[in-house]
Amino acid sequence: MNLNAIKLHQRRTFLTSACRGVGALALASILNPRASAAPPPKWTGVVTKPHVPPKAKRVIFMVMAGGASHLELFDNKPELAKRHGQAMPESVTKGQPIAQLQGAKLTCFGPQWGFKKHGKSGQEMNELFVHLPEVADDLCIVRSCKTEAINHDPAHTFMNSGSTVSGRPSMGSWLTYGLGAEADDLPGFVVLTSNGRGGQNQPIASRQWSAGFLPGQFQGVQLRSKGDPVLYLPSPPGVAQDQQKDVIDAVSELNKLHNATVDDPEIATRVAQYELAFRMQTSVPALMAFKDEPKQVLESYGTQGPDGSFAGNCLLARRLAQKGVRFIQLYHRDWDHHGGVKDGIKLKIEEIDRPLAALVKDLKRLGMFDDTLIVLTGEFGRTPMSQGGSGRDHHMKGFSVLLAGGGVKGGLSYGATDEFGYHAAEKIFPIHDLHATMLYLLGIEHEKLTYRFQGRDYRLTDVHGHVVKDILA
Repeated sequence: MNLNAIKLHQRRTFLTSACRGVGALALASILNPRASAAPPPKWTGVVTKPHVPPKAKRVIFMVMAGGASHLELFDNKPELAKRHGQAMPESVTKGQPIAQLQGAKLTCFGPQWGFKKHGKSGQEMNELFVHLPEVADDLCIVRSCKTEAINHDPAHTFMNSGSTVSGRPSMGSWLTYGLGAEADDLPGFVVLTSNGRGGQNQPIASRQWSAGFLPGQFQGVQLRSKGDPVLYLPSPPGVAQDQQKDVIDAVSELNKLHNATVDDPEIATRVAQYELAFRMQTSVPALMAFKDEPKQVLESYGTQGPDGSFAGNCLLARRLAQKGVRFIQLYHRDWDHHGGVKDGIKLKIEEIDRPLAALVKDLKRLGMFDDTLIVLTGEFGRTPMSQGGSGRDHHMKGFSVLLAGGGVKGGLSYGATDEFGYHAAEKIFPIHDLHATMLYLLGIEHEKLTYRFQGRDYRLTDVHGHVVKDILA
């Protein structure tokens, strides 16, 4: 057989196979009504009936990325201050994991700012806070948290997924998988990021809001404050909405035809996500326009709109909560104070003080505070030992977490670190307990929210976790 004959044979084979494939798809659409069915209904969650009475409907989870110093925010240590400049007792640090201070002389480094007590509860915090003290009696400050990773990326991974191993579902994905989303035209899990003024803005990887082995529809969606809020969401230039809808409908029909043959849940997810993306072309621009916000509300947060600041993102988080988004995660970067912690913390408090207090007050004004759980944490804390004479290294053995609303007891100080602020010493609060308690407040028993993958039932808390009922209202 000559070369032309071989080419002709190949073309005939391809055309015959292609025709058979199209015919099979057409036949499948006739024989199987699923092929021309409506888009999959909105996901309502696998927890069809709450395991326990829920207190919260949604979560606003704020991560002070870089590792906020508990010793300059919420954990006053007079003994550490008294020993400032002295050698750190070996009995405290011997055998303990240390990041960048390996082999260095370990010197006590006292809190760089004073502390004041506020409210009827006497909540203690840095003296630089001006606005947060106004809601002191609404705050629960856990001072005995600990984690299992001492470097940024694995610590973020552990905070988000309960594991230092990448590839596990993030807590926002678990929550939307379990409870679904209330919003029809927005994702159930949204991520916002902001940069601090100090310039140490470590990258935050999108894998931190991954759905892992859960279906892709539970992946977090990042909203950007500048440019297009969601990449590739707007219609291409010259393409009208009705034309875009025609494309979406055609692609969805092709996906449904294919799904009728292979029955792949990821294809159904793709169909649903295309439809959601089309609806977001209208809902997201409206969400990002703050023109409907009263002037006094904008002033209370200290923002004029979605400007990429922590203040703008706090107000955007409240708007997302109003729209029915289940899990809203805010990353505020530039907390990695290996040097200049005193001036650095001053900048950070100036950035978060007003908007954080405004968020609490605003949610109260709207009747949403009691069913919105607010969490503020770093991926870890900072050492009570000096680094470079003016900074602090990463620290995993003890740090503070602030909680408010959503069924949490206000005006409560829970747990404590030792007199140096090194070890969580009283009522120790591991990250798995934070996750278990968060799920409990949302009506989920953490041991019952599982997903079978590679022959094993996985959960957010893995094989750990206890609900800390002492902090519940």
